[in-house]
Amino acid sequence: MSSNADAAQTSASTRPDQDNQNTTATTASTASHDASGRQPTSAAAGSAELARTKIELLAATRTFPDFPIPGINFIDILPLFQDPKIHEELLRALELQVLSFTSGPDAAPIAKPDVVVGLDARGFLFGPSLALRLGASFVPVRKQGKMPGPCLTAAYEKEYGTDYFQIQEGSIKPGQKVLVVDDIIATGGSAAAAGSLVKQSGGELVGYLFMLEIPFLKGRDKLDGVPVVTLLETNGD
Repeated sequence: MSSNADAAQTSASTRPDQDNQNTTATTASTASHDASGRQPTSAAAGSAELARTKIELLAATRTFPDFPIPGINFIDILPLFQDPKIHEELLRALELQVLSFTSGPDAAPIAKPDVVVGLDARGFLFGPSLALRLGASFVPVRKQGKMPGPCLTAAYEKEYGTDYFQIQEGSIKPGQKVLVVDDIIATGGSAAAAGSLVKQSGGELVGYLFMLEIPFLKGRDKLDGVPVVTLLETNGD
């Protein structure tokens, strides 16, 4: 998260013969299984399930007015991880969100990522589990000096100065499709830095996925037109 996101934490202001037919059916059935071993739902059913689950997830969060400063309605996502049933619903919703991820209203879904990149630190809460469900690898982006070995570095601005993100060299292979995830997008600086690290690694940045957004900070404007999706919609401006 960027420093503004740190200040707000996970807050937001307020998917002709029988033999030939049998062979085709068997092949389609085998191909339809995803990396997690389940058969993907139809687009309509997946969309309905996702919409219903989003409502349940948002209802499970807690809101604290005027925290950490007056005028901020703090949305606490930690209860989503405290109940195993809700936690499972969260992972399912994130999975469906990724599978229905598009670059525009009339565009086809983006390719399923080979790598999920999670931002320090709350991207680590759900990034590894989501990657496992997608059959993808998980790669952490951390603050400078937190990881051993050769690292790539990208800078981003905070209100009190410059900070740095790093990723281990070789953790993303050239040409791999990469999805960046974090709990919240605020000013977009840290997310943009993570995207820069993906590109430095030779990966193809296919999108950003956040649980919450602070829209008035216009963080999306810093992400170079890369597709962005927010899981939980709030009534913020």
